[in-house]
Amino acid sequence: MWTIYLKELLELARDRRTFFFTVFIPVFAMPLIFAGFGVLSTTLFKNASTADMAYAIFGKEHAPQLAQRFASEKGFHEVALLNPDEIKAAIASDRIKFALVIPAGLGQQMEAQQQGVIQLHYNSAATVDLTRKRVLSVIGSQNRELREHALSALSLSKQQLAFALDPITLEDHSTADKREQMGALVGGMLPYILLMVCLMAAMYPAIDTGAGEKERGTLETLLLAPVSRTAIVLAKFLMLFTIGLTSALLMIVSVAALILFFGGLIGGDMVQMMRAIGPLDLAMVALMLVPTAAIFAAILLSISVYAKSYKEAAGLISPLIIVTILPTLVALLPGVELNWKWSMVPLTNVSLAMKELVKGTMDYRMFSVILLSTTLSAGLLLALCRWWFNREQVLFRN
Repeated sequence: MWTIYLKELLELARDRRTFFFTVFIPVFAMPLIFAGFGVLSTTLFKNASTADMAYAIFGKEHAPQLAQRFASEKGFHEVALLNPDEIKAAIASDRIKFALVIPAGLGQQMEAQQQGVIQLHYNSAATVDLTRKRVLSVIGSQNRELREHALSALSLSKQQLAFALDPITLEDHSTADKREQMGALVGGMLPYILLMVCLMAAMYPAIDTGAGEKERGTLETLLLAPVSRTAIVLAKFLMLFTIGLTSALLMIVSVAALILFFGGLIGGDMVQMMRAIGPLDLAMVALMLVPTAAIFAAILLSISVYAKSYKEAAGLISPLIIVTILPTLVALLPGVELNWKWSMVPLTNVSLAMKELVKGTMDYRMFSVILLSTTLSAGLLLALCRWWFNREQVLFRN
């Protein structure tokens, strides 16, 4: 068995594609991509919040104070348009980001203390809407000033004026620290990334060790060797298990090294949160990847052995990515928290546990249940794979 195992590893080590997916992507590419994305997204959000925003305003004589507020606001500059009919074309050509149309009767409505309506024209087809948010901040300042002016006629004290403007306000006292807040976000994505790396790294070796051997005609020779089929299955399974687990662990090590040595360049609360994760939590994340990698290895080997060709194996394995994503996404749904019930659901339990470990709120009593249920699932799938490999109609499909 170990001879076949080493032979499989040696063949994979000579394959450039395997090296690319097993070493380069998890160790170098993925950490750099996510670090770069974090820096880029932070920079873009900051720039978008303070970027110079061109706008047009019509009817400013009906609300001169509001027009003056926009004119003096940092980050806004007015562009003159002839009439409101040009607004849509100007926004489409990116001459302006938004336009305000103030109706003629707004001044009289304000004097009569009646609510007025101003039209905001902008392109709302954006994933993150910063235009409306920035306009609302200016309008909000104007609204507060108008409320204070209207209430000043009542000769209210400072406390009464505060009550009239906001009778009840909320003072936030979060029980979650910075690590928990950031961990809720990062911890939801971490299992998805690690599980996908674990699966993708073993995918191509799995196709080659089953369907690839069928196409090359070497499977028959291997079956004639004085080795039991159980040993052959275990050798191929251990090879895929080694590849998948190694890739995921290398990614953890590379990300940890990136944060440790280059965290100052990245900066931000996320780096501080990642540095707060202790060695015990990292060890538990790595330990949960062991049965997870075994589940993927057993499933991939079963599919590859069943396929008649490399092409068919690739087509059958591709939907497995969706199957892997769904249990991971369940961990992101509202109301789904790690408990004794979810701790027995394969893949979902690992995703939930990783999120809790990153947040620092893990109930360590459930860790043994998660390992046990995931290990049992991996054992059952390996037994199924062995039974599958013993069937002649599976190995030699026409």
